[in-house]
Amino acid sequence: MTENEQQVAGLVLAAGGGRRLGGRPKALLQHHGRPLVEHAVGVLRAAGCTRIHVVLGAQAAAVRERTALEGCVLVENPDWGRGMGTSLRAGLDSLAGTGARAALVSLVDQPGIGPQAAGRVLAAYRDERSLVSAAYDGVRGHPVLFGSAHWAGIAETATGDRGARAYLKAHEPAITLVECGDVAQPYDIDTEADLVHLE
Repeated sequence: MTENEQQVAGLVLAAGGGRRLGGRPKALLQHHGRPLVEHAVGVLRAAGCTRIHVVLGAQAAAVRERTALEGCVLVENPDWGRGMGTSLRAGLDSLAGTGARAALVSLVDQPGIGPQAAGRVLAAYRDERSLVSAAYDGVRGHPVLFGSAHWAGIAETATGDRGARAYLKAHEPAITLVECGDVAQPYDIDTEADLVHLE
């Protein structure tokens, strides 16, 4: 286990209710024969994260019942309906006191982003002041890595569905961009039309 793998926790945001998908929670959509949330956890494990926290929201009980998330810390976000920002805050709060010095954050609805991209972002971790983001043709995307020195500031600005966007914009010069366009595709599963990306 490398030092990065010991100090960086994986954080999967998987609380979304899939409003534009007929109310099906995104965590339970099937991809390669298993729920998207299992796929997302597998990506972070393959990238090198040994501690993984998963934020649940929509139909959390059903997600717990129908998925195999052994070894993960499951965090329920009762405010998930107010946007992804609440899930990011809940996830970062859950890491307090764990010894993690950074969080590698991924979204459950981006199955085109695999272990290679996540591993590149993880490899760019330096210390608790690190801010790292995958980039696709130079455009910032996911996954992102937040050193623990930034967690309080991110939590203060994470509102609605913007997540850490405002914080990252304010700290743009400090962000290390890691190009991943050659190994990943950053599409989201948001609408019925997007389901074509699931296999």
